[in-house]
Amino acid sequence: MNGSFRVGNLFGIPFYINSSWFLVLGLLTFTYGGNLATQFPQELGGILPWILGLITALLLFSSVLAHELGHSFVALSQGIEVKSITLFIFGGLASLDRESKTPAEAFWVAIAGPLVSIVLFGLFTAINIYTAITGPVESIIQLLAYINLVLALFNLIPGLPLDGGNILKSIVWKITNNPYKGIIFASRVGQAFGWLAIISGLIPTFLFSSFPNFWNILIGLFLLQNAGRSAQYGEIQGVLADLTAVDAIVPNNPIVSVNLSLREFVNEYIIGKETRKEFLVTDEVGQLLGIINVDDLKIVNTSEWPLVEVKELMKPVTNMEAVTAQTTLLEVVSLLEQKQINQLTVIGENGVLVGLIEKSSIRRLLEKKSQAKPA
Repeated sequence: MNGSFRVGNLFGIPFYINSSWFLVLGLLTFTYGGNLATQFPQELGGILPWILGLITALLLFSSVLAHELGHSFVALSQGIEVKSITLFIFGGLASLDRESKTPAEAFWVAIAGPLVSIVLFGLFTAINIYTAITGPVESIIQLLAYINLVLALFNLIPGLPLDGGNILKSIVWKITNNPYKGIIFASRVGQAFGWLAIISGLIPTFLFSSFPNFWNILIGLFLLQNAGRSAQYGEIQGVLADLTAVDAIVPNNPIVSVNLSLREFVNEYIIGKETRKEFLVTDEVGQLLGIINVDDLKIVNTSEWPLVEVKELMKPVTNMEAVTAQTTLLEVVSLLEQKQINQLTVIGENGVLVGLIEKSSIRRLLEKKSQAKPA
């Protein structure tokens, strides 16, 4: 998340704070400090109310952090890496390395956060009921109980990007046996709730000529933006899952035979063709042997090109990732991102080289599919 900086680790998970968090921290400190000063004028004087306000705000964010750790611990138990936890203006976000493998696992990751918040609500409520605390401390404990209840209920709203949306996604996934339909459906519901939040924030202005509820509007915009991204992500993932590596092979495959002369190579693959720096070299049965770089042609006099074969300038293949022809494009994209590479080879039956996939060829295919989609 842009504007975030790392402050350490929590149980081995990188912990970040977004710059927007400080705005909310200051606002909560000022608000709760003022409330405490008003409620307990005899007990609290000077800057003490605002010190307690700051402590309260930090405890509230600790509750949010506990909520995100709930998601994280369940994800870790499923072998999912938690890349980071970030606190920001609207709460917290646990960034996971991958999705759960089954609807049931996705459900438990999603429900874990609200369950932690409900447990904290019960804990703080019990402290208030069964202990003799009074005054400002009692007020703070009551507030923590209330906020954790609100945090649980708000996150259970059944629309992405909220936890309830992920729960809904897992249910639709279970019913349809398609995780991407679950993402799209839950995202659309999230967008609907986003519009409802914006409308509810504007109603005071239209009906009572009053100020709009800016928090509702901000939350609505947050839901709209992130639910829209989730829907787009689900649609793209669904398309990629239905395609295979063969579908995204680059046109005019850069594959040449090891026995070609340099003159034949230049005439057939370079002159008048799309400019490429490297070509894959195969043997007589189509298995990958190495790579020839076009710039290496400069070391051979052009008069000797008919006499020199490609194999004499060929270099061995190093660190070239490969996938089978029937690998889904979703897996291909995941591998490209995981390995931080821009291309990989596609191997068919008996180790025969089928072609090359590049990130750009996948983008072109997705654009083509998008343009072909009926309006």
